[in-house]
Amino acid sequence: MQRGIQFLGSEHAVLCGAMSWVSERNLVSAISNAGGFGVIACGAMTPELLDAEITATKALTTKPFGVNLITMHPLLTDLIEVCARHRISHVVLAGGIPPRGSVEAIKAFGGKALVFAPTLALAKRLLRGGADALVIEGSEAGGHIGPVATSVLAQEFLPELAEDHVVFVAGGIGRGDMIAAYLEMGASGVQLGTRFACATESIAHPDFKKAFFRANARDAESSVQVDPRLPVIPVRALKNKGTEEFTAKQREVAAQLDAGQVDMAEAQLEIEKFWAGALRRAVIDGDVESGSLMAGQSVGMVTQEQPVAEIMAQLMAESEAALAR
Repeated sequence: MQRGIQFLGSEHAVLCGAMSWVSERNLVSAISNAGGFGVIACGAMTPELLDAEITATKALTTKPFGVNLITMHPLLTDLIEVCARHRISHVVLAGGIPPRGSVEAIKAFGGKALVFAPTLALAKRLLRGGADALVIEGSEAGGHIGPVATSVLAQEFLPELAEDHVVFVAGGIGRGDMIAAYLEMGASGVQLGTRFACATESIAHPDFKKAFFRANARDAESSVQVDPRLPVIPVRALKNKGTEEFTAKQREVAAQLDAGQVDMAEAQLEIEKFWAGALRRAVIDGDVESGSLMAGQSVGMVTQEQPVAEIMAQLMAESEAALAR
């Protein structure tokens, strides 16, 4: 884990997955204070909101933390400028291939750029193009996911990249023994989201947390793509009425695309706005029926509310015990 620790500047090379509405000042600062690396989920925030969130997080921790930006955000350049003003040490570009110039803009102010890649060829290209680290995320993860399992990605990517690059593994990690396994394969660290979503410091609504405590792995289902012409990144969430509403929303947007009322970029943005709103209803308002309960398949290992420091200590103890064995 040493390479990941040196790269992040934290005590443990454990990134918090950026969960919209959940990964905000309280959870992010708690994770950094517990020795991990908190990451603010910018999501659909405006530059002004991100500016305020970074300022508020700095008031709660003196430890390093990062910001996760969605590559399709129409104001991505402005959001990177906000990170530059605050001298954010690490920026994660998620949700698609980073647009031309975005990695360079992050590196220009001294920040480190972390990227996601669904294929080995793309990963190599992004690293050659200046990305400082890679996150490989399997389909077991919560929220936006790719089609391949974490264990398969790890076997494919780590032997090729881990010797020369910083690589974090994400998706379906709920215990320290699994962290140890990926470290042994060459990973520099890991990223966990679902395990931290119901921490004591998480502002998620009590009903949102209860839904997690009741759920098991098979309840966290991947969304279905209705129209092949409308490329929607699948989202893993607990099955509820909101899952059905998303299917209906896709049909509605596909019809608008057919009628020429929106272009492809606008259609995809419309889908993203739907998710942002549905997620807010679940996380903030506690609407667990029609809101989006984004969760990874490790949700079955989340059975109670625990302080972040306790979760982190437990993960590290399990990891150390596994490595000692």
